[in-house]
Amino acid sequence: MLEMGYVHRLHAGAPDKPVLLVLHGTGGDENQFFDFGRRLLPEATILSPRGDVSEHGAARFFRRTGEGVYDMCDLSRATEKMAAYVQSFADEYQASQILGLGFSNGANILANVLIEKGVFDAAVLMHPLIPFQPEAHSSLAGRKVLVTAGRRDPIAPVAMTEALSAHLEGRGAEVRTVWHPGGHEIAPLEIDAVRELLGNY
Repeated sequence: MLEMGYVHRLHAGAPDKPVLLVLHGTGGDENQFFDFGRRLLPEATILSPRGDVSEHGAARFFRRTGEGVYDMCDLSRATEKMAAYVQSFADEYQASQILGLGFSNGANILANVLIEKGVFDAAVLMHPLIPFQPEAHSSLAGRKVLVTAGRRDPIAPVAMTEALSAHLEGRGAEVRTVWHPGGHEIAPLEIDAVRELLGNY
């Protein structure tokens, strides 16, 4: 589906199983979490797009003007595009549920799609950064969200992670936040928490 604007990898799962969207961090690509997604949910449709924005050669899903300073117009564009993209695959593969997993920049676009559009039944946000106060739109009741983060993450500060979790909880989502003592790297306890959440689907 290059006409939709994303180079991607796809594993077509069984009908009536979930579709799992996996989203890389800045500088990653469609290979970063594809195999992890397949191991997590072997019967699901796994969809892994490559970000369509280049920042000095590093792939991202939306533009920014500095660390933690987003181009809000481009974030809006990317949110509309990603929501339509994953919904089209879910419809095509008759998915029972729509699940998402994103790291860093991938977590940020995933979080904004969830906030603005709903779309996902469950989402894993690994080291997200939402450096603005989202508006409260529709209820997120029934959605399950796992937020994972590092206590010493220089890119995604603790206060912003806590604010995002509180916003999602305030909208009715069931939120679990898992911390590790390090920085922006993914720790084993995060992987365990992801398996615990997504293993139920």
